[in-house]
Amino acid sequence: MHILRIRIYQPQAHYRVPFTYRRRHTYPISPYSTVIGFLCNVLGIDDQSKPEYQQLKKIKISIAGRFGSKTTEYIWFRNLSESAHVGRFGSVENRSVGGHIEHIGGQSPTRIDILDDVHLVIHLAHESEDFLGLIKNSLENPDKRLEILHLGRAEDWIVLEEVSEVMKVSKFCVKIMDKNFRYFFWIPEKIWVPDGASDNYGAFEGLLYRLPSFWTVADYEQTRNRHGQRIFEYVSAKLNDGLFGGMLFLCDEVKRSFLYDEDVKLPVFLANF
Repeated sequence: MHILRIRIYQPQAHYRVPFTYRRRHTYPISPYSTVIGFLCNVLGIDDQSKPEYQQLKKIKISIAGRFGSKTTEYIWFRNLSESAHVGRFGSVENRSVGGHIEHIGGQSPTRIDILDDVHLVIHLAHESEDFLGLIKNSLENPDKRLEILHLGRAEDWIVLEEVSEVMKVSKFCVKIMDKNFRYFFWIPEKIWVPDGASDNYGAFEGLLYRLPSFWTVADYEQTRNRHGQRIFEYVSAKLNDGLFGGMLFLCDEVKRSFLYDEDVKLPVFLANF
């Protein structure tokens, strides 16, 4: 098994919690589906029948991150109801306001939570060193990208702080540590671990979520529209705030051992999809 580390900075980001509407809440770090979509963008995967996508399905992902502050903004969402259109334009037939033609419908103000000063540390693990090398080369020379490289909304552009060399998993050690890492982590129910580490995610605290991961696009063969309705697969994971310690109920400390990256001084929890 080989590992590639990516460190990303974003001035602002929004990783939407999908079941929030009147106020758009954000996860504190990117969910798995967002990182997978980012990799599809980087690799130019616009068709899930491509061999690169089949390789991507075998990847393991660890996500850690922190942010400086959170702000709430007002944005306008388009409301396509007839009553909203009439309220904006006065009649169904009219689309002009102040001499300017506008989109149909009305506008509804919505609050949205924005993370500021975001730092993400993403570890990608794969059996193929060549595939991780392809991701590395595509990040450094993104000539295959489908869109501007972003994580979250289309406007949440990224700055690559580091793209490491492809490393063997043996470079990473297994540790047991009581510490406040001051990073958020996703701790998946199914953790890929090397020999000597624990996959018992019950040993770690956190809020339980069902997170989207990979997806298929409905009716893609007929429409060839990669932006069509997505049918997601889901994984269970805990959102941990980085505080490890005080777990006195555990009889066997090995249960909370984890893979550790000495270079960035952070645990690594690789989701085994």
